[in-house]
Amino acid sequence: MEEQSDAIARTLSEVGPRLKRLRTRRGVTLAALAAATGISKSTLSRLESGGRRPSLELLLPIAQAHQVPLDELVGAPEVGDPRVRLTPRTVHGNTTVLPLTRQPGPQQAYKMVLPPDRCTPQPCTHEGYEWLYVLSGRLRLVLSGHDLVLGAGEAAEFDTRLPHWFGSTGDGPVEVLSLFGRQGERMHVRARPRRAGAEKEAAGHGDGPDASGVGRRPSPASA
Repeated sequence: MEEQSDAIARTLSEVGPRLKRLRTRRGVTLAALAAATGISKSTLSRLESGGRRPSLELLLPIAQAHQVPLDELVGAPEVGDPRVRLTPRTVHGNTTVLPLTRQPGPQQAYKMVLPPDRCTPQPCTHEGYEWLYVLSGRLRLVLSGHDLVLGAGEAAEFDTRLPHWFGSTGDGPVEVLSLFGRQGERMHVRARPRRAGAEKEAAGHGDGPDASGVGRRPSPASA
């Protein structure tokens, strides 16, 4: 019995360092993890340093935020099916959202399926910056005076502090990839440098965001 108690104590003592390694390896700050779990920064810090005893009440939301099995946090041996199963959820009553990012952080990726009946604009505003890419269907984007339709293969990016709404044109469902930065982070695209002549031409005919905050690659047709 004493040997079993010692083994449990050793396992618990290793949880804190394991939590810190997992968090730092993924580049997640204590503040970001606190926002994702609802656990205070001080509690998370004491948990990682060994000053707070780990419990299910604390470990479950941390495991959920990192999208890892609870066994990984406590160092249990790997058993069973190692495949990752992402769980879709329904928002606004009829929109299916599949999170693609497996850890908390400033930028998150999602796949969304918007039904045909999501076609009545209801603009809203909030902090952040969003990039949308249409996989299939026709997406209607209403943004600060603009009313646009994007087809498959087209993308748009915008500041979500502007009044915005997106949904179906009513012709059918739409599949969309979304990259969203809560603190206004933009997506960075790396590409080969243009020729000098092309750079001069682009200087006068850029395709970046206009004064309203709309950025499109390529430009969709107006609705």
